[in-house]
Amino acid sequence: METLWNNYRWAIVALGVAAITFMMSAYVVNEEEQAVVIRTGEPVRIVNRPGSDFPAGLYFRIPLIESVRTIEKRVLDLEMTQEEVLSNDQQRLLVDAYARFRIVDPIRMVERAGTTDGVRIALEPILNSALRQELGRRTFAAMLTAERGTALANVRANLDREARQYGAEVIDVQIKRTDLPSGAPLQSAFQRMESDREREARTIRAAGTRDARVIRAEADAEAARIYAESFSQDGEFYDFYRAMQSYEATFARGEGRGESSIIMSQDNEFLRQFRGSR
Repeated sequence: METLWNNYRWAIVALGVAAITFMMSAYVVNEEEQAVVIRTGEPVRIVNRPGSDFPAGLYFRIPLIESVRTIEKRVLDLEMTQEEVLSNDQQRLLVDAYARFRIVDPIRMVERAGTTDGVRIALEPILNSALRQELGRRTFAAMLTAERGTALANVRANLDREARQYGAEVIDVQIKRTDLPSGAPLQSAFQRMESDREREARTIRAAGTRDARVIRAEADAEAARIYAESFSQDGEFYDFYRAMQSYEATFARGEGRGESSIIMSQDNEFLRQFRGSR
């Protein structure tokens, strides 16, 4: 072994230096990531960026002078958990939301944020603020309708405009859950909703009663008109018909009419229909 070292000392040293240099300078970029090569603090090239001349694979850098910053090409998530938002109808809401984004300008991202975690830290308060502004313009009930999609589209546009400063593109913004806080605020909201429904029910019942009275009055007026037209054709028949109704109400027996008897003179005007025409 000593003889081998003495004979090939410089070759072994050179081989060791070459191996260390290779390990320090070689780097591999995978398909799902892109890399920014930084030389003395300044980005000099991008590897595996769409449309770049440097696809994924094995590359080399200048040791101790150049460093490599790898960045995800895949879609990334930004979570916002249990943030309290005040709606337009003064409802306190607990909102769970998330945004999906990807890095489209790695150099700007490295210069402005440093890492993808830096992008998340920068975008989180912006997402929070955009949600507060949009939900603050709308009622809690509106967030249960198609208007929710419009609000989220506005949030995505506002967040994307800010994300471009950090080399990111916002793809989507969604709300996972929108809840009322537990305890007194929740009970107060339920009571307010119950009062609103009761007021709406009273309004509907009042409108129904009014419409019923109008319909009944119109029907009575129409019936009176028809009776008047019918009876005007024959006055004697109308007099006879009214007399028969009066006799039925006076002499008929039945439940609740009692057993009383009425004694009248045969010359009584009330009995003229029994006497016939003279």
